[in-house]
Amino acid sequence: MNLLIKSAKIIDPQSEHHLKVMDLLINDGKLIEIAPSLSANDQTEVFNAPNLHVSGGWIDLHANFQDPGFEHKEDLKSGIQAAAAGGFTSVCLSAETNPVRDSKAGIEYTLNRAKGAVVDLLPYGAISKNAEGKELAELHDLKVAGACAFFDGKRSIKNPRLLHHALLYCQAFDGLVMNFPFNAALAENGVMNEGTVSTKIGLKGIPELTEELMLARDLYLVEHCGGKMHFATISGSKSIELLKAAKAKGLKVSCDVSAAHLWLTDASLEGFDSRFKVLPPFRSEESRKKLIEAIKDGTINAICSDHLPEDIESKKREIDHAAFGIINLQTAFAAARMATKDDLSIEALVKLFTSGPAEVLGLNPNRIKLEKQANLTLFNPDESFTFEKSKVISKSLNSPFFGQELMGKVYGVINNDQKLLSP
Repeated sequence: MNLLIKSAKIIDPQSEHHLKVMDLLINDGKLIEIAPSLSANDQTEVFNAPNLHVSGGWIDLHANFQDPGFEHKEDLKSGIQAAAAGGFTSVCLSAETNPVRDSKAGIEYTLNRAKGAVVDLLPYGAISKNAEGKELAELHDLKVAGACAFFDGKRSIKNPRLLHHALLYCQAFDGLVMNFPFNAALAENGVMNEGTVSTKIGLKGIPELTEELMLARDLYLVEHCGGKMHFATISGSKSIELLKAAKAKGLKVSCDVSAAHLWLTDASLEGFDSRFKVLPPFRSEESRKKLIEAIKDGTINAICSDHLPEDIESKKREIDHAAFGIINLQTAFAAARMATKDDLSIEALVKLFTSGPAEVLGLNPNRIKLEKQANLTLFNPDESFTFEKSKVISKSLNSPFFGQELMGKVYGVINNDQKLLSP
């Protein structure tokens, strides 16, 4: 692949060209020259777009491609295409597949099917066998096979003894343990945030306490036995305070937030639209503002898509019986941009999609660096657009953003000597 990117503002604090508008020349997939003005030969394609920005490729810490087992909702191919359209060059995949990704074979299936694709897939291995929370999976074997961390996804670890063993065991090979802090017993079939709105419209609520109780337990376990732990899709205001205190103690803990939770609130459910039914639920406006503050002060380490495709049979039902989850790979950056446009600079926002998640995973962030394989995301942070069903690349249509005006257009990605770009 030979490509000349014209007049792009570089977003990479580690680069000498940070915040400069430059041309970037890529030959055979490798970034070979950066200068104020470059020319292309007959074998080089030229890409130019309005208000073009370029950063290292973005990393999504949490998505579910439903493959294997539920490929009618999403498969690796459609998921990769949606991720690239959303600006991601690396996506961490949930182990909640069928069968659950709890063995070396499951890791190898994902890596082999996606080898050489424009998006790198980073599969999570399940912490417990079949993600049932009863017996540890073969964590070291999963790590050797290529698992980037250990996570049972939305099936929160109920058994503290199991989590205790996982934290101790993973220290032997510097493994990262993850959990989704959610006490299902306390939620008791709730469908939305417990608060003024749930009371008003008569839907059963899920209190923030469901998150806080499990989070507090897990933080005590980390303090007791050490290890590294990451908390997925934090949503509650008191959870932020717990994490802030844990980090002040020096515990090796981190967390992320779904981009949609930064923008939407429980008021979205007033129309009983199941597209807004997610787990954790969209919280109150007060809690949403707390999440923004936690991003600004560094308590939250990364923003993820929390992409969970569901078919129409699972989603378009009475809200009590509809599945949780939204598709959000294509809209994650735009949702985060809408939520933070008055609070974060572009550099600070991009960090939450680049070096933030890279640090959580113990990876080197994707850099804009000469003589390296180009791993880049191209975007316009200020362009507005309306997201419509016709623009969906995922196999599923459970997006809460249809018909809404968003800000932050992604032009595409370059990675693995491939490109997926659309001006």
